Amino acid sequence: MVPALEEILRDTRSLVFFGGAGVSTESGIPDFRSVDGLYHQKFKYPPETMLSHTFYKTHTAEFYDFYRQKLIVHGAKPNAAHLRLAKLEREGKCKAVVTQNIDGLHQKAGSLNVLELHGSVWRNFCIDGLHQAAGSKVVYELHGSTLRNYCTRCGKFYPVSFIEEAAGQGDGVPRCTECGGIVKPDVVLYEEGLDEATMENAIKAISVADTLIVGGTSLAVYPAAGLLRYFCGETLVVINKQPTPADGMANLILNMPIGQAMDENTPVSL
Repeated sequence: MVPALEEILRDTRSLVFFGGAGVSTESGIPDFRSVDGLYHQKFKYPPETMLSHTFYKTHTAEFYDFYRQKLIVHGAKPNAAHLRLAKLEREGKCKAVVTQNIDGLHQKAGSLNVLELHGSVWRNFCIDGLHQAAGSKVVYELHGSTLRNYCTRCGKFYPVSFIEEAAGQGDGVPRCTECGGIVKPDVVLYEEGLDEATMENAIKAISVADTLIVGGTSLAVYPAAGLLRYFCGETLVVINKQPTPADGMANLILNMPIGQAMDENTPVSL
């Protein structure tokens, strides 16, 4: 519990939360750019390269090896930040969660209005109805979903288990059982375009909020980081362990884990 933050949350009438990988590190999911993050680990190729469209096309087997090992995470549970945001939504204060994460933990915590810029690993669109099972009514996936996988030739959809099970078969590249085409995760890789309609909905939510909380993100990835320029409200809060480009505009800066900051039941000494 941070008194200055609690005062802002008490007074806000229209809150939007914009978050990144740092929101889920307290749930055991590694981030990308911190000292211990994915981008600081040693691989044969840089992670940014392995998550690019070019690498997917030219090193397909290696792409899927990396994808299975690093992007599919089982067993993670919502932390205090996810749970508090869901509670704020139930109280009528939080109008939208705009997230760059793909883990689906906001929905697992009970948030209903989640704008997912990068998709979710725990949903399979048009097949299993997990949007609704997680309690999510409004979900916009700018970068797709790692649980939504489709044949690039015939369009047939497959669950994430199909991608995982392909690891022990031949070169490890998942291929359609109907036509033999490659089954690709429905995510937007580096070098691929974004969905304009989803960006427009995120812009709309941020532009009408009176309070914007930016949490667990370095604000280094565009165009997502550029969403902040559409905020015209009264109060900007930045919660991140490291400094961000938005710090100079913020009314409140908390350099601490976001779950710790958002936990209303645990006092925090600043």
